[in-house]
Amino acid sequence: MNLDFFARPLLDAIGFSEVLEADGERGVVCLRYITRQELTHSGGRVLQGGIVTAWLDSAMAMAVAAREDSAIVSSLELKVSFLAPVGPGAFDVEAKILRWGRSVVFLEADVWSGERKLLARASSTCKLLRADPTSLEYRPA
Repeated sequence: MNLDFFARPLLDAIGFSEVLEADGERGVVCLRYITRQELTHSGGRVLQGGIVTAWLDSAMAMAVAAREDSAIVSSLELKVSFLAPVGPGAFDVEAKILRWGRSVVFLEADVWSGERKLLARASSTCKLLRADPTSLEYRPA
């Protein structure tokens, strides 16, 4: 999987640590994120929900990139369910492609604690975009 498309400063800002698995054939990725203390509230015990959402959203985009390097996504809809607080530490985010259409892709992602407790789940519907080989722009799939 080519991570060049993903802005490294953004990944660093949200606590991206490493790719644990990237299976383009299955459309599955597993990534590790680490809580950054300055992005917490409640006395440093809870990661801000927007950061958890960014973990889920970026993991789903990386599942698409794992399947097809020239494809990116533009979110049409994103739903996040927060099932338990995400505190300090390292967390795994697993994302997968549920359905790959001609121009739309359906995705899902989960945040897991080290003890394999499900903390958050997201689903997303995205517009597929592909690099235009004649320019620096992306065009709808």
